[in-house]
Amino acid sequence: MNQKIASHDGQERCGDCPIRYRAVCAHCEADELALLEGMKFYRSFEPGQPIVWEGERMDFVGSVVTGVATLTQMLDDGRTQMVGLLLPSDFLGRPNRDIAAYNAVATTRVVLCCFRRKPFEALMCTTPQVAHRLLEMTLDELDAAREWMLLLGRKTAREKIASFLAIIARREAALHKRDPGGRMRIDLPLTREAMADYLGLTLETVSRQISALKRDGVIELVGKRAVIFPDFARLVGESGNDADGGYPR
Repeated sequence: MNQKIASHDGQERCGDCPIRYRAVCAHCEADELALLEGMKFYRSFEPGQPIVWEGERMDFVGSVVTGVATLTQMLDDGRTQMVGLLLPSDFLGRPNRDIAAYNAVATTRVVLCCFRRKPFEALMCTTPQVAHRLLEMTLDELDAAREWMLLLGRKTAREKIASFLAIIARREAALHKRDPGGRMRIDLPLTREAMADYLGLTLETVSRQISALKRDGVIELVGKRAVIFPDFARLVGESGNDADGGYPR
């Protein structure tokens, strides 16, 4: 574990947590929340700071409270591939697995709500709500991985960009308990270089497609990272999905 870790500024009460209803504790009652409250701790990571390295022993699991991290995996010859993103409410680590399967690196400032792995595993045995919610989240992650296989294997570059933007917009809306729709604004969690890596495109292609979406009125750009969707339904249409937008992750 990387040792250059800052402490979180103050302890957030579980009932006031911004990811409370989407996190692993979403189905917990007051007494179960009290147990989690007693064992949790926070860690924060600055942009570019590793959270955990592939193959490293993990003594904790946790949920992303704020920020975004990338998941990458390294091949034997040193090449790396981005295989996923950790967004707010996503779970890092696996109970009963003490070795990290991926590199996790913060792309923005990340705050994790952490639990020591062994006490958390014990809690799962006595608190079915936690185990059930973790199963739900794991199945959601499986669905998202299948959607991503479709995106990478069959969609055009324009559809890939639109799909990525729609995924981020849906997650942003979900965190605020809103349905995505109408005019929306998000802040991109990745640079264009990182988007290119994640989508299997070149930087030039990403820039060209973003410019085309802007020219066609599908998106508006504000500063370096902010993106506005004048009509979210039109963005979904550009993604190649059905009108319901596909999987909401």
